[in-house]
Amino acid sequence: MKLITLKENLILGLNIVSRITGKNLTLPVLNNILMSVEKNFLNLSTTDLELGIKYWFLIKTEKEGKITVPAKTLTNFINLLPDGKIFIELKNQNLNINCQDYQTEIKGLSAEEFPIIPQIKGEDFIELNNQVFCDGLSQVVDFITLNQTRPELSGVYFNFKKDALYLTATDSFRLAEKTLFFEKKNNKEFSFILPQKSAREIINILSGKEGKINLYFSSNQVLFEYPMPETDHPQIQIISRLVEGDYPDYQEIIPKKHEAMIVLPREKFLNHIKTASIFSGKTNEVKIKLAPQKDGVEILSQNPELGENKSFLQGQVKYESGSKEMEISFNHRFLIDGLLNIKDPEVIFEVNNDEGPAALKPKSDPSYIYIVMPIKST
Repeated sequence: MKLITLKENLILGLNIVSRITGKNLTLPVLNNILMSVEKNFLNLSTTDLELGIKYWFLIKTEKEGKITVPAKTLTNFINLLPDGKIFIELKNQNLNINCQDYQTEIKGLSAEEFPIIPQIKGEDFIELNNQVFCDGLSQVVDFITLNQTRPELSGVYFNFKKDALYLTATDSFRLAEKTLFFEKKNNKEFSFILPQKSAREIINILSGKEGKINLYFSSNQVLFEYPMPETDHPQIQIISRLVEGDYPDYQEIIPKKHEAMIVLPREKFLNHIKTASIFSGKTNEVKIKLAPQKDGVEILSQNPELGENKSFLQGQVKYESGSKEMEISFNHRFLIDGLLNIKDPEVIFEVNNDEGPAALKPKSDPSYIYIVMPIKST
């Protein structure tokens, strides 16, 4: 293996693939990066056996070959090198790196010891707008419970229909659903559960990148592929195991009707909830009070040790079946989380007293809904 590359290209790839290394004590090779020179490309690969990341970029190849080297050592070293050309050569399982005044040798391990990262590419794939997909995934990824008794809730549910992809996550106390509509209809309907860790890495790695991504899937793996600009060759591949199990029929949780609908300015509503949270008790309780004669809501909280807070936020209130006074308690963290994932300047807040779930929606975006359960009065 012998190649010439630019520091900026190499460090970009290293920073991407090394995200999942350095945490395995029982299998040290998983803390390494597999470097493979293939034709005019250098391929960097890492895996933790649940998630694999591959990154390709163009180089000047003098000899093909492959080796694994410690990810942390290599990344830290390359970061400190001056900008410009880097000359890399494999000699006796050691990686020799030359750059201006630096001559360094890093001990490696045979590429044969590196686990095989499965490939599931085929003719069938789904094409998605990358930024729209990452934005949608980020709106649901935090509402997950890592519960061993219910592993199906430990990931994001991908439900592909002919006209749209539905992304859903729940921790049993709140639920978020984002709908991404396809530019052209999808021929296959299928679903799977993507682990939360994989979803977060996809967001961190692919957010901000323009263009499309391709999604390939099998019964237990999914592959997200981002191509190089102006070519069909992949630049980034992220392959993940899927969560086993059947996702619950969450549609039953989404309320089909509501007793009152309030339209509120999102930023002010968020600030009122944050203010009330300072005086909430151990259960994080804040109360939302509706009165027929008032155009808006009162937000109340009380803590025997700290004091109490009451504020009024003006908004449009519409009752569905006769106006009446309502007081509903919520966990302030759940309300704040929902509001932070809505970017619209106004939100619709649909409530059902304290007996049923409430819904938060962007006023001008019907593709997102956030369901939150109230704290039942005792």
